[in-house]
Amino acid sequence: MKRQARIESFAVKQISVLLADDHAAFRKSLKLLIETDGDIQVVGEAKNGCEAVSLARSLNPDVIVMDIAMPLLNGLQATQKIMATSPGSRVLILSAHPDPEYIELALSFGVSGYLFKQSSTQFLAQAIREVKMGNAYFSASIPKRLRDECKASFVKAHALKKNAA
Repeated sequence: MKRQARIESFAVKQISVLLADDHAAFRKSLKLLIETDGDIQVVGEAKNGCEAVSLARSLNPDVIVMDIAMPLLNGLQATQKIMATSPGSRVLILSAHPDPEYIELALSFGVSGYLFKQSSTQFLAQAIREVKMGNAYFSASIPKRLRDECKASFVKAHALKKNAA
């Protein structure tokens, strides 16, 4: 009995993740990919923005991996609602949209990171861990100037939140 208690005390804290993407096969692949290391657990899956908002409220995940192009409510609109109703969750955008306008808009809605779907899969788990720790994570394929601006805006926004609290 004591041995099991010692083993449990060394257990890794799971990072709870909600996946929001309208493609079921893609969600399934993401789930398999990010759960392989053992410290990340997918606690819910949403096929549209409305479902993402609802599940974020009920599950209160650490990190929400959000696509932008989804039905009923796009990922940016869903993010805006989630940030207003579930401020404890962090949003990581995983999108095929590399346009700077999307990135800047996502940041203005409170995302903690932006990763391109074309990025190497090894970066997704790393991005989830960074975002969970309260850090920003922006894809290396984002132009450096914009990436630096995003990180600076992220730091400024989080400093304002802390001062307001």
